[in-house]
Amino acid sequence: MKPTWRKSSYSDGGANNCVEVAGNCPGTVPVRDSKRSDGPVLVFRSGSWASFLTYVKK
Repeated sequence: MKPTWRKSSYSDGGANNCVEVAGNCPGTVPVRDSKRSDGPVLVFRSGSWASFLTYVKK
């Protein structure tokens, strides 16, 4: 499945702070730097990503 990318709501819109995530990949969450759309992609298991977000929001 090809990821559908969206900019993180926590990105400030600045040229240097943009992270994109794709939420349409069952069981995984791909993450990339929006400035390098052809660059590397980190792929996390959905549960691990959810744990990370919970921790970051605290």
